[in-house]
Amino acid sequence: MRRSWRTGMWIFLALGTALPALGQRQSQTGTMPPIQQGPPTRNPFPSAPGMSPMGSGDPMGTSDVLNHRMAEQQARARNNDRQKRIESDTDKLLGLANELKQQVQGEKQLSPEDVSKRAEEIEKLARSVKDRMKG
Repeated sequence: MRRSWRTGMWIFLALGTALPALGQRQSQTGTMPPIQQGPPTRNPFPSAPGMSPMGSGDPMGTSDVLNHRMAEQQARARNNDRQKRIESDTDKLLGLANELKQQVQGEKQLSPEDVSKRAEEIEKLARSVKDRMKG
């Protein structure tokens, strides 16, 4: 048993030193065919939506998930902020319109400049609310 192991080891060592020398000789004579590469292979494990492809350095795709969550939270915060501003501007708009209505009904002698200034202020605020509601 020991003898066959030693013999196998010698054969392995002899081939190990002889094969590189044979490869150099063949490559010098040009008898070895060039190595051809086939088409790139497709990943048999495609990534799930929202996850990074396999082998991208982040095996769990945690950076993509965290970035996605942060973006969602920021979008929610912006939306809530926008909603609060729309509500406050709408309340202000309603107050200005009611105030103008009371002044026009109560006092018969309002100057046209006062009425037009108030109307312009109401119009600006209404446009602002309209633009915010669009997006």
